[in-house]
Amino acid sequence: MEIQSLDLRTERCPMALLLAKRTCATLAKNQQIDIVVTDSGALRDIPRYLISKGFRVTQRTVQDATVLTITKL
Repeated sequence: MEIQSLDLRTERCPMALLLAKRTCATLAKNQQIDIVVTDSGALRDIPRYLISKGFRVTQRTVQDATVLTITKL
């Protein structure tokens, strides 16, 4: 199964958080998505919100961006 991707490098919070929320709400159980961010606010707020809603979040740095791998539990 291929992991979906959401590129939010051009978005700043709160728009990046809103788009991440909407996209993650459509995930099925155990489905994953990679969210690519560069905004420091988004990097702080997206994981905090999704973890509080029961998602697993891991992150890694790729070039000049951070990739958040989100899994719906």
